[in-house]
Amino acid sequence: MLRLCAAGIAIAVNWGVYIWGVNNGHVIETSLGYFINPLVTIGLGVVILHERLRAVQWAAVGLGVVAVVVLSVDYGRPPWIALALACSFGTYGFLKKGVRASPPEGLFIEGAVTSLPALIVLAVLAFAGDATFVGHAANPGHLILLIAAGPVTALPLLFFAAAATRLPLSSMGLLQYVTPVMQFAIGALILRETTSFALLSGFALVWIALGMLGLDGLRHRRHQAPAGVPA
Repeated sequence: MLRLCAAGIAIAVNWGVYIWGVNNGHVIETSLGYFINPLVTIGLGVVILHERLRAVQWAAVGLGVVAVVVLSVDYGRPPWIALALACSFGTYGFLKKGVRASPPEGLFIEGAVTSLPALIVLAVLAFAGDATFVGHAANPGHLILLIAAGPVTALPLLFFAAAATRLPLSSMGLLQYVTPVMQFAIGALILRETTSFALLSGFALVWIALGMLGLDGLRHRRHQAPAGVPA
């Protein structure tokens, strides 16, 4: 229960920072946060849980580190949004590891522990006249999008909770590189945020790392598959 309550606080911090970043024109920097996040997850798995990486995985992580450094230097300042996202979601994954609760049960407890603070925030916003749900009550399209953000958030968390009890933290961390790739594409191609050669170079390095991990994972599964059973 304590781990799930702490996980609820961690994911609330993560999602709050992410929403602020998206609404203030920092989608690409939020993608940097999720580039860094797998490194935090892998670090927790290796240092605390004593998980081991294969040589190709270490090489891919090295490329990820180089990509993160390139992207960070390009900003010319500490990427506070990115660091907050990486640390909070890395902590969330670590707390979910080994929790003996089904994904719906875990998500229910996480939601319960954050519901009262959330209601207080909503009440303050409504009193100040800044509550978007009340302020756009005459716009059905806006309200539908706002309500849809609930299941769009909850379903991935259910899948993540199911994976956290089944996969090593190192594997989870490496797979999470897919998320920042999508966020970077949305920020650069759809929202037209400013890009640079350094950002594109970091993006390319991450794709190379993903390719290495995909080939290594496929080869590893084939070696582990029992005789006569397809990998």
